[in-house]
Amino acid sequence: MAGQDGSAVSQAAVDDPAPQMQPGDHAHPVDHAYPTGYAYQPQPQPDRLTRLVNRLWARSPRWLAPLAVLGCIGAAAGYTVITDPTNSAADATSTCLMKLTTGLDCPGCGGTRAVWYLLNADLGAAARHHMLLVFAIPFLFYVYVAWAGQHMRAWRLPQLQLTPRVVGWFLGAWLAFSVLRNLPWPPFTWFYV
Repeated sequence: MAGQDGSAVSQAAVDDPAPQMQPGDHAHPVDHAYPTGYAYQPQPQPDRLTRLVNRLWARSPRWLAPLAVLGCIGAAAGYTVITDPTNSAADATSTCLMKLTTGLDCPGCGGTRAVWYLLNADLGAAARHHMLLVFAIPFLFYVYVAWAGQHMRAWRLPQLQLTPRVVGWFLGAWLAFSVLRNLPWPPFTWFYV
């Protein structure tokens, strides 16, 4: 049997699907180093800042992360109480970009005021400004307590299972709330802030 270049090829070479390297063949040795479709991908080395953060994270005590999150929540609540977002002039410029440009309430409009009313124990006014935030706060509080308790004291509180379906329902409710609060007819005008 003759090969492509006219040289003789044995029957064993025809039956064997793997090409045989013969002396004098000039095939590149890397051609068969890896199976087809696989390539060596070197892992990128982390930069100096990432290495520093990883080193600090490995050496930090377990209670530091829950304490830092609690500090951020406390600072946000303190800022909300001090600035009093409910005390603004009727002709004051809105700080919400969507409300400023379109005149419509965005999905988050009224959230800061709702938190201010919650911190001042006025649940009705908080719900009027952002009902879904008031609904979500107990769940967020529980998620934080379960996570912090697990990190600080090794408590085993049941974790909330947020399946994609639950998240989808919540986002759908938030979208519906965002549309309904912008309708100009009663009873929807009650939600307009």
